[in-house]
Parts: sequence; structure tokens; C-alpha cells
Amino acid sequence: MNYAQLRDEYKLRLTDSVLQFWLKHGMDKENGGIYTALDRDGSLLDTDKSVWFQGRALWSLASAYADVEPHEEYLPACESLVQFIEAHCFDTDGRMFFRVTKDGRPVIKRIRYFFSETFAVVGMAAYSRALTRAGKTAEAEKMRVRAYQIFEQILHIRNTPGILIPKFDPQNAPSRGFGVPMILLNTAQELRKAYPEKAATLTAFIDELLAEIQTYFIRPELETVLEQCAPDGTFQADHFEGRLLNPGHAIEGSWFIMNEARYRNNDAKLLKLGTQMLDWMWKRGWDSEYGGIIYFRDALGKSATEYWHDMKFWWPQTEAIIANLMAYHLTGKEQYAEQFKTAHEYAHKLFPDPEYGEWFGYFHRDGSLSTPLKGNMYKGPFHIPRMYIICHELLGKF
Repeated sequence: MNYAQLRDEYKLRLTDSVLQFWLKHGMDKENGGIYTALDRDGSLLDTDKSVWFQGRALWSLASAYADVEPHEEYLPACESLVQFIEAHCFDTDGRMFFRVTKDGRPVIKRIRYFFSETFAVVGMAAYSRALTRAGKTAEAEKMRVRAYQIFEQILHIRNTPGILIPKFDPQNAPSRGFGVPMILLNTAQELRKAYPEKAATLTAFIDELLAEIQTYFIRPELETVLEQCAPDGTFQADHFEGRLLNPGHAIEGSWFIMNEARYRNNDAKLLKLGTQMLDWMWKRGWDSEYGGIIYFRDALGKSATEYWHDMKFWWPQTEAIIANLMAYHLTGKEQYAEQFKTAHEYAHKLFPDPEYGEWFGYFHRDGSLSTPLKGNMYKGPFHIPRMYIICHELLGKF
């Protein structure tokens, strides 16, 4: 592949197709913030707003400004997102909502999780870096301090018994999930980029998360990464949830760990862990018949339970592209170059919309389109722009 040419292509797709789609159709000029429930042509399907995506869109636009190209329209959009988050997305107890109305009234608050908070942290951390690039140092300092305040609130929520309500009954079906340490790992990494003075504290926290992931979810005997296990790490083989594998999620975690290896001067143990996770979950997740990363697998090869188990969603493809390119950059192994090429070609043949821009999100296993919408409460400007931003940087190293 011509990596220099591909780098230019990724930048163009990011700025002219993906981010322009959301700037044009998603930004709410009346109430602030962003809509994500958009149809193929950008028309509005639902006026409620995903709180996740106020922070995620903030990360995407701010990171594009800080790390790719400082388009002048990105910063006002970022400011709109921050103002909406601060004005409408926090409850009186300091925790965040999951979904609000267009003018910021609460609709849903998910008391099991703190993911709305993690996305606010990464968004504000990235915005502080964008403001620094713009020469607005005082505003940047305020933003990174605010990001760290929310991060400390996350730690309080996580570490205080009784605040989080478990998904499964803690007496009859106790469990722990991969998603929490994985997302916290990336949250701490993004905050560390904006707040180097806190690097030692954040790196020590990352060490704790890496130990948790290795202890409970990395299963060499199964050659897999579990999504859920018992609190002591026991494989819950007699439950659907215990056997459930999400290859895209585990591959996303693999490049978080490889990225940490990169931060630590190509730490050999972390690089081995990250590439091992990628190897296992590529083997589990890649559809050898139709191509693409399949959504769910069963750890023991039993029948899948979720009706969308064999669909091709947009985001596992983006994670496979990032992970394989990062693995190739760090190891030089041609296996990862070939897997990157395979994942890139599959995704870009199927998902981008040449007429209206952005990507479709949902295909059936055979590549037939399930729905033409561009966004909802879960799909919006994050995984796709993140792939282009990170790969733009990596492609510059070849």
C-alpha cells in the first residue's frame, strides 16, 4: 500500500466527509450541543441528545484541531458542546445523564455506569490541547482542570460502595465486566496527554487497570478476551453472558494497551499483551466468508443468543483498522500489514456513503444494508473520526 497517499486520503475523509457531515447537520444552533439521530441525508430523526456524544463529539473535533489540522470552525463547535455539557448534562448529585431532550431536560440516567463522565473527560482533555494549539492558554488550563475534576468524580463513584447499581444481582449472579477497566484505561491516557504534570499519578492508575485486565479477562487457556467473568475471574461457562465475546471491543482494548506500550518506549510485555489480544480476537472475529469483524461470538463455539450477533457494525471495523496498523508500526510484522489492508479495504468498500458523506452504520452479515441512518444514541462522531485521526498519525511513520 502507498501509505503516504493513504494518509492524505484519511485526512480528506476525516475533514471533508465525516466531520463536515456532523458540523452541517448535527450541531444545534438554537440550544447548543449536537444531535446524533440523523438519517442518511442528515435530516433529524429524533430530537433527544446522547450525553455520551456531547463528550465524544467534543473529543473528535478537538483532537482533529489539535492533531490533524486546525480548522477554524472546530473550536466554536467545541465551545457549544462544552457549554451544553456543563449546563444540562449533570444531575444535582454530580453524576451525568445518558440522554436529555434537545434543550437539556433529563430523559434517561443510567445509574449502573459512569461512561457519560468518561467521555466528558476525554472530550475536555482534548479540547484543552486544541485551545493550547490555538494559543488560548488560560482557557486551556481551565479545561484540563475541569477534566481532572470529573475524573476524580469518576473515581469517587467507582470506589464508593452503594453508588453504582450492579447490572446483575450481586448475591445470585455477581460479575465484573471488561468495559470498565478498558474505558478507564483510555480515559486516563487521554487525560495524561493534556495534563503531563499528573503523568505519574495517571500512569500508576493505568498500571492498576492493566493488572485488572490481565488478571480477570485475558484467558490463554481459551485464547480469548472475556467480556464478563465472576468477581474472582472464574469463567462463567454456564451462562450466555459469561461466554459472550465481543471481538471489536477486545480489539479496541488491544490497541489501547499497544498505545500504552508505545508511551513506555515500546514496553515489550505490554506490546506482547496487546498483540496477543489482537491475534486471538482477529481469529475469533474476522468473518472469513463475507469479510468484516462480526459482532458477537460464543467463547465455546455454542449458538449465539443475540439476534444481531452476526451483523457488521461500523465501529468494530474501525477498531480493527487502528489495531492492525498500530501493531504493524510497533512490530514490523507483515501479518499486521496484511490484516490492516484487509480491514481497510473491507470497511471502505462497504461503509462510506459517497452521496451524502459519513458512514452507514449497520449491515447484515452478507454486506446488505440494514438501515441507511447515519446516527442514533450510539452512533455519532467518534469511532470513525478517531480511526482517521489516529491512523493519520501512524501512517506518517511509514
